[in-house]
Amino acid sequence: MAKGRRTRRGTHDHGRGVLAGGVAGMMVGSVLATTAWAEDPAPSPEGTSATGAVAAPAGEEAGQTVRLAPVSVTATRNPIDPFLYPGMVTVVERESLQTLQSSTPADALKLVPGVAFTGGPRRSGEVPSLRGFTGADVVILVDGMRQNFGSGHDGRFFLDPAALSRVEVLRGSASSLYGSGGTGGVIDFRTPQVDDFLEPDQRFGFTVAGGVQSANKEWLGSLTTYARPMDGVDLLGQVSRRTSGSIRLGGGETLEDSDDSIVSALVKGGVELAPHHRLETSFSRFTNDAREPNNGQGVGGNDIVDKSIHNDNFRVAYLYNDPNNPWVNLDATAYYTTFSADELRLDSNGAGPVGELLTRDVNTLGMRLENRSRVGLGELGGVTFTYGVESYRDSQEGEASASSDRGGVPNADATFVGGFTQAEINLDSPLGLPGHLLLIPGARFDYYSLSSDLVDENTTESRVSPRFGVTYQPREWLMMFANYAEAFRAPTFNEMYLSGVHFQMPIGRGIVNRFVANPDLKPQTTRTVEVGGGLSFHDVITPRDEARVKVSHYRTWGEDFIDLAVNQPTPFADCSPFVRGACDGTTSSVNIPSARLWGTEVEAHYEMHRVRFGLGFSTIDGENTKTGEKLGILTPDTVTLDTALKLPEIDSVVGWRATLAGAFTKVNDPDEKRDAYQVHDLYYTYQPSEGPWQGARLDLGFDNVFDQEYSRVYTDATEVGRSFKMMLSYTQAW
Repeated sequence: MAKGRRTRRGTHDHGRGVLAGGVAGMMVGSVLATTAWAEDPAPSPEGTSATGAVAAPAGEEAGQTVRLAPVSVTATRNPIDPFLYPGMVTVVERESLQTLQSSTPADALKLVPGVAFTGGPRRSGEVPSLRGFTGADVVILVDGMRQNFGSGHDGRFFLDPAALSRVEVLRGSASSLYGSGGTGGVIDFRTPQVDDFLEPDQRFGFTVAGGVQSANKEWLGSLTTYARPMDGVDLLGQVSRRTSGSIRLGGGETLEDSDDSIVSALVKGGVELAPHHRLETSFSRFTNDAREPNNGQGVGGNDIVDKSIHNDNFRVAYLYNDPNNPWVNLDATAYYTTFSADELRLDSNGAGPVGELLTRDVNTLGMRLENRSRVGLGELGGVTFTYGVESYRDSQEGEASASSDRGGVPNADATFVGGFTQAEINLDSPLGLPGHLLLIPGARFDYYSLSSDLVDENTTESRVSPRFGVTYQPREWLMMFANYAEAFRAPTFNEMYLSGVHFQMPIGRGIVNRFVANPDLKPQTTRTVEVGGGLSFHDVITPRDEARVKVSHYRTWGEDFIDLAVNQPTPFADCSPFVRGACDGTTSSVNIPSARLWGTEVEAHYEMHRVRFGLGFSTIDGENTKTGEKLGILTPDTVTLDTALKLPEIDSVVGWRATLAGAFTKVNDPDEKRDAYQVHDLYYTYQPSEGPWQGARLDLGFDNVFDQEYSRVYTDATEVGRSFKMMLSYTQAW
């Protein structure tokens, strides 16, 4: 959990009115647009809304029912319709990523309810939060590989959205399947596969793309090649380059020292060793060279560094899947990830001299073995059992060339071993009742050990994380769900073994704030109850249209929440800076005995042959139950809207997105309040379905059209201002 930083205060009552008025106006406008086009039966071009609704490909019959949200494989580790899952999970597909023209992970997920990014507009500083949890409270996966990098002032993970094909976001307790860190949920990034590009009868192909963005003078170039040189063999390679300059912020100011240059590469291969036996391997590399403050999440100013971020991911997997064998569906994966963040000081305004090199290296070696067994229950339904083991080891080393040890970056190791089991019980007409019943009981046992050369003894703990979810669908159009889950998060080695200097202030005889280790830090545990329901209809306004809405309310009770306590006397008010050491302070990790968070999320989608509409809503609150103080990464009440008009006659889609945030007043410090804001985007896609330009695609975007000046919570920096985006790509396969 993190505390906020100083920022502007807001006009809060006005913000609530703006939010309510914007939502009402959007809803009315959507209905009018839908009605106006209801009688036109033309087919729609291929497209996926940023909220997950999928349009029928160009050339298909207009009478075909529009298909809504794709299946999730993260929620239960088995394919499941997100609508029927007893909880909230959102899938953002490749089409949405293209339409958004995402240049950061925050862009890719900005329409998902319950998801927020903090850390300012610099790419290297963005950190996701799910339902008030952030940092190590959120499991980050890339193709199933854990991304366990952690830093006080850098991002949580590093990747270029150009290398993504889809993202799944599972909100809520997930430790019963994913172990430590599942308190907030899981963000699962997936890279492209050959099947994303080639039809079954095609062998080779390529996609070349180039794009620009005006706010930071960014340009992007990428090339993806893919092949099936023979039956049972597939290969994919991708490389991209992205460079940018200083960022123009809302209101016209410029965020200096925000230049960066990114190179991303991906190589994947798969081979059918024998019928039903498949071997896969992949390697990806990400590098980002930037000039920015040591604290990339701040506004800027002093303490400038040349920052070099490097991330490698290597994965090998064996899969066995014989449809005629219900007992064995095996997935064995081993992976190795490396992160390095090197910073070369360009001035002496920080805690070290010019030319000092600061390094942080985090490596993870992991494996996961899981199997699925399916048991039929005759006319009653069936059961899918998912069970397996997982283990991974994190290692970190930190160094400062001027002083050997780097403050806040202890040399340490963490080892995790876990075993999990889950049953998905599908019952038709349960106990003679109408409809369908889904029961998901599950549990996971985890053991972990942390060690560092700063202490003599290892810290070891174990934990069992159970869950039980149920979805009842009495009618095809109605579902209700409830879920109870326990989760835990082990302390990170950065939290437990903090040491060295946190920061210095050149006042009087000098003020130093030092890290203090806390080897007695306890694991954070939570209990969450979530209830909700949904409606799903066909033929609502026109034949073969679809509409879905799903609502969830959750309450989380936690014990031993891990927080960072900064004890810093105020010079002149609390102490005299002219007495050496009198104003020195400390920073350490502490456990908050008890806390609770609660919130509500809504996702709604409507799609027909002419119109696509998506809506998201989220609200969250949290507090320390002993003191009443606010706790967690709280965010303003937020509505997201996405409306698109399909023009198949000219192979086009034109759309409008909006983020409407209310005033943020859930704070302990009045300086942490935020004004309400509205951010509006326009977008256009042209994708010829036939003729000489078939295979080409043009995406245009105009983000933050009205140049709204606003700040996300827990950062001082204003966000990106008005920005024109353009992406041109060409795909050919044969």
